[in-house]
Amino acid sequence: MNTTRVQEVVLFEESRDVVKFMYPTALPSRQLQRTCPPNAHNGHLLPPPSSPPRPAFEKIPSTSIRVLRTVSALRRWRRPHTLDQRTVALVPTMGALHEGHLSLIRAAARDNHEVVVSIYVNPAQFGLSEDLESYPVTWATDTAALAALDRELAEDGANLGRVSAVFAPSTAEMYPGGFPGQAVESKGSFVSITPVGEVLEGASRPTFFRGVATVCMKLFNVVAPERVYFGQKDVQQTVVIRSLVRDFLMPVELVVGPTTRAADGLALSSRNVYLGERRRRVATVLHRALKAAEAAYLGGGREREVVLGAARRVAEEVLAEQMALAPEERVRFEVDYLALSDPTTMEELEVVDPAKGGILSGAIRMLPVEAPQEGEDLGHSGGPLVRLIDNIILPPS
Repeated sequence: MNTTRVQEVVLFEESRDVVKFMYPTALPSRQLQRTCPPNAHNGHLLPPPSSPPRPAFEKIPSTSIRVLRTVSALRRWRRPHTLDQRTVALVPTMGALHEGHLSLIRAAARDNHEVVVSIYVNPAQFGLSEDLESYPVTWATDTAALAALDRELAEDGANLGRVSAVFAPSTAEMYPGGFPGQAVESKGSFVSITPVGEVLEGASRPTFFRGVATVCMKLFNVVAPERVYFGQKDVQQTVVIRSLVRDFLMPVELVVGPTTRAADGLALSSRNVYLGERRRRVATVLHRALKAAEAAYLGGGREREVVLGAARRVAEEVLAEQMALAPEERVRFEVDYLALSDPTTMEELEVVDPAKGGILSGAIRMLPVEAPQEGEDLGHSGGPLVRLIDNIILPPS
């Protein structure tokens, strides 16, 4: 019996997604002409005459980190990792990366082969009067931070993986049917998680969690991660995402990392750049108020008025101190809410069940500086109103 040798010819290769033609090389030339692809000759694959040179893959300079800007490119990158049973983690961000984001990426690299960091400012989670236009966009510093972190991860033998890709799509890519708008009454394809998305942050920002749930559904569909990483600072967001994953039967594990704080206790946030020096000194008031409430709980307080009363007193005292100063020195702020909530539903509690614990959370609005000094650092974009959030978990006893 004659044995015909089979030759593989690679047509193209992107990442590890390989397309090949296979054909026997011992066939007569006439049969070979019928069997080979149209641009093959004598068993060799020739490039089409008019084919332009294939562009190099976009990467963060001096790294192996791919920059993927389309859904199709991300899915081509993802497919071989599924076949090779390599775990993929997703760390969703809107850029303006800080140490809190980097701590989540480190956690993802410890437990997964491949880490995808998404950088996308999602307009759907901004209200019409919010800071979409002024939100910090810092691509150069973000990619530099990821490059430095990747070098750090490479030197640490305890990690399972490293940063493999950045997914940085456009709004047209993420909303192929057209962006439906930021208004509450906007019509379009949205994901709404209720009632948890309607209280606290959802009451103050009625389109926020609709936008968050919608973009996360899209990201989870595209990246198909085994694990996703979020920070505790946005605690209500983590409850919304947990509900999203559960209710839509998504094969994704949610990992929540602890809040990363500055030395004085301020929770790190991309919006802290708006504060400037003067408001930054007073911005710790929310954390101090929540710590007072935590102390009341740990001291035996269980009733809402006892626990939150301690927080309100701190906020009122700090505001009184500031309002006693001259306009050229003081900082004005407003308390949006202080809440004591159930840890699974975010519904507000009258009494904490020690067997379940609870969540202390709050939001304040740091008002623009009233009387700026000449040459004073007012913060990014001239120091507009900036809304800060924070929380503390009350553990079961």
